[in-house]
Amino acid sequence: MKKSIADALEDLSEQDFKKFCSALRDRREEPRIRRNRLEGKGFLEVTDVLVTTFTEPEALRVALELLREIDCNDVAKRLDEETAVSAAARPSSGATGAEAGGCADKHFVDTHKVQLISRVSNIAPILDELLVKEVIHEESYAKIRALATSQEKIRELYATSLKGGKTCKDHFYESLKKNEPYLVKDLQGK
Repeated sequence: MKKSIADALEDLSEQDFKKFCSALRDRREEPRIRRNRLEGKGFLEVTDVLVTTFTEPEALRVALELLREIDCNDVAKRLDEETAVSAAARPSSGATGAEAGGCADKHFVDTHKVQLISRVSNIAPILDELLVKEVIHEESYAKIRALATSQEKIRELYATSLKGGKTCKDHFYESLKKNEPYLVKDLQGK
């Protein structure tokens, strides 16, 4: 994915690349990227900033979103098709390269499982959001809420609902970014 993003950014004209960097810097969603991480940088450095700030799949989503925002729809379409083809070539059953033995595509919530179990403290709103998004059901929600500590709650979440696959993990990650932004930022820096 990282190579595909870099190739797409390399294909942009100088003016479109500047628009892309400006749109990336001006994003309202967290995590946000500071001006000094983008100024004077080439397409390879900007790709590195994307991948280190977000997970690789999230960097792809953000890149596609921004390419469309600046009307570089052809480049966005090529990037989308290229990454869809490479995703189809990955191991079946929804396994990523990490689950199949590599670590490049390991999901953020899997990579940082131990730290998340020990450090997430604002669990109530996360559970509420996961219930609304139907990642967890009422019965699991009640069982998890009844546990005494945040650590027990996160462990139970990993043992049950997060086994549902990438979509469940993506919802958990989005909720973490909203409810534990400083923790997520700290872990992304490691």
